[in-house]
Amino acid sequence: MIIVTTDFVPGKEIKELKGFVRGSTVQSKHIGKDIMAGLKTIVGGELKEYTEMMEEARQKAIGRMVEDAKQKGANAIICIRLETSAVMQNASEIIAYGTAVVVE
Repeated sequence: MIIVTTDFVPGKEIKELKGFVRGSTVQSKHIGKDIMAGLKTIVGGELKEYTEMMEEARQKAIGRMVEDAKQKGANAIICIRLETSAVMQNASEIIAYGTAVVVE
């Protein structure tokens, strides 16, 4: 599956539009991660526990978007975007979306 943020795939011709595709996941914070992150905010530095959690969430959302595109018969996704939002105090949603296409 080709995935790009542009509205075309370099060197390929779009033969067919398959439509909007998306994938999402909601991740909650773990109490252990909260404690470690709280300590880090005192001294500063990267919150690696959250960085890892969000990377895993992005990969899940992209994987689900790819599955949606495959079910529609696409071999590429153009105009991909990633967004995040707070669902509740200790949970965030990551959504990946784009346009499924067939390229040659």
